[in-house]
Amino acid sequence: MTLDPSPPQPATGSGGAAAPPYGTAPRDDAARRAELAAFLRSRRERITPEQVGLPRGARRRTPGLRREEVAHLGAVGVTWYTWLEQARDIHVSPQVLDAVARALMLDRAERSHLFALAGTVDPMPGRECTGVTRELRQLLEQLTPFPAVVQNSRFDILAYNRTYGRLLCDLDALPQEDRNCMWLAFTHPEWRASMGDLEGAMRVMAAKFRASMAEHVAEPAWKALVARLTEASPEFREIWAQHEVVRPVSSVKLFRHPRVGALELTATSLWTGPNPGPKLLFYTPVDETSRERLEQLAAEPAALAAV
Repeated sequence: MTLDPSPPQPATGSGGAAAPPYGTAPRDDAARRAELAAFLRSRRERITPEQVGLPRGARRRTPGLRREEVAHLGAVGVTWYTWLEQARDIHVSPQVLDAVARALMLDRAERSHLFALAGTVDPMPGRECTGVTRELRQLLEQLTPFPAVVQNSRFDILAYNRTYGRLLCDLDALPQEDRNCMWLAFTHPEWRASMGDLEGAMRVMAAKFRASMAEHVAEPAWKALVARLTEASPEFREIWAQHEVVRPVSSVKLFRHPRVGALELTATSLWTGPNPGPKLLFYTPVDETSRERLEQLAAEPAALAAV
């Protein structure tokens, strides 16, 4: 059975123009549809015909699958799927989204991203709270010498203890607008040199950022960070164009500090509010050597830590 066999009609208002849902800005809808279209194209182009049991053929020029092949695999209308990849203003049912997700072999994270962009399922109700309470700041300090930081889903650094402030670079010396882990991982030489697996960290962060951005795709702060990174970092441009959402990563991190040496730390996250709002991220040592080096780092005088 083919879902949506006839071409869908865009929703219209009394004047014949496309009418967005009540309370949704047309510009926001357009941005979301454009992101959804780009995501679908990127997922379609990564699947080879052989993976889904289709012949490649001698004249295939399209990377991955053709649009009509995805429509056939998902039992949805070809015109409908084409309009979806063209960012047309059409209504998307959960049933059809499920069919497309299965046809494109999306994993759980990618499936969630698809539904979020389509606006059919809202996995992140409400808005993030970006404030850090006095009690949470006290907890950060009590965790010393273990590095600890409070971040939001945009990777903004909202608060940190003195060990974290010295772990990757001197955070106190940075302007507030640069205290963002994405920005630092792609642009800050000292931060980048301290990461044991820089390439893996950049890819994971970009994937998590894109997944979170599905609910904020038209918000100025998110768009501004993407634009800033795109201009500053060729590595970010390359990774961002791949439309990855989530990639599994070990919780054990390796850091290379210029004064105390290598540290192996286990990362643990605790949500401070509705998931995925701000989270408390802290690191515990894997071995006694790393513990001793953390204590040494936390005990350094401020002047030395800034060197």
